[in-house]
Amino acid sequence: RHVCGLLFQPRQKQSANMPETQRLYSKAKVLGYRRSMHAQTPTSALLKIEGLTTRKDTNFYMGKRVAYVYAASKEAAGACRKREGRGKSAVRVIWGRITHAHGNTGTVRAQFRSNLPPVSFGASARVMLYPSRI
Repeated sequence: RHVCGLLFQPRQKQSANMPETQRLYSKAKVLGYRRSMHAQTPTSALLKIEGLTTRKDTNFYMGKRVAYVYAASKEAAGACRKREGRGKSAVRVIWGRITHAHGNTGTVRAQFRSNLPPVSFGASARVMLYPSRI
């Protein structure tokens, strides 16, 4: 199936003797930029992490890294791909970090290395479960 120029394969069922794969990240939705009534702050993005409902729940995620993964129109080889001898890829990542809680419903603020593009609003992001503070 083709979606936005990407080819998605249907998931195959795992056999009984294979261990189930585990996700090492939590899913989140990008809500938009932090804003007031008249102005918005593009350096700070708001994220809603799946499963969080209170401000207390957000304490675990403070300082965790966030990845916004997207598909670009052109393939390029980044520094890591060149160093490892791999080919070009159209998949890109913007990295960030969770900085504060926002409100009382489990929304958090995150700052990214480069500001998120407005096309990311409503898209998924990955909240990595590192660095650990436990």
